[in-house]
Amino acid sequence: MRVEVEAAPSVFTLDTERCALLVIDMQNDFGAAGGMFARAGIDIAPIRAVVAPIAQVGAAARRAKLPVVYLQMGYGPDLAELGPPGSPNRERHLAFGVGDDTVAPGGLPSRVLVRDTWNTAIVGELAPEPGDLAIWKTRFSGFYATDLDATLRSCGVSQLIVTGCTTSVCVESTIRDAMFRDYACLLLADCCAEPVGANLPRTNHEASLLVTQALFGWVTSSTALLGALGAGGRAPAEAASLVQNHGGG
Repeated sequence: MRVEVEAAPSVFTLDTERCALLVIDMQNDFGAAGGMFARAGIDIAPIRAVVAPIAQVGAAARRAKLPVVYLQMGYGPDLAELGPPGSPNRERHLAFGVGDDTVAPGGLPSRVLVRDTWNTAIVGELAPEPGDLAIWKTRFSGFYATDLDATLRSCGVSQLIVTGCTTSVCVESTIRDAMFRDYACLLLADCCAEPVGANLPRTNHEASLLVTQALFGWVTSSTALLGALGAGGRAPAEAASLVQNHGGG
């Protein structure tokens, strides 16, 4: 089924036979109290605000038989995948306490940004359902040293609906790499969040929306997508103005 979604810079023709939903890094370390961001004093309210719209999009994607792919940032217990001493990835992550011992809300031991712990689990409201796919990553881009590309190709996917956090880091990095591999990306402005730079005249979130619609893909809202998929939401023309209000136009 092909549906037209009002987007910037132009209408996006979505082919449900070739499209997948990406949910990027919506995990406890970034979007839950007690996670890495919250421990570092970063306001997680913007990330919490996108949980509900992502859940709605996920439900609609499953009804439309789109593959739902979760990307999770996480390292092995020895942290070897952080990179060599002095590398930016290692230094920046260690500054955030990656690998530190902590205690999960239920009282069980956990570790910051280490795989298979509470910290790197998907937030409860967005927990993967049977049939969904989950892929671990160790860098900001979901394509770096992962089997994401091979997994999408095996499913016949050439279009991506993109959601998650943070907009200007892991989301934008993944979109850039997707564009280099000829995937057509549709970024949902109200389903991604960026706590960094919130006090700037043009936020990092808005800048990423702008560069995405200008060069790397298309930008729309969850309501426009849901309306196109027949799952409710605003009329397409109204959704287009919502994208502009998010800084995408």
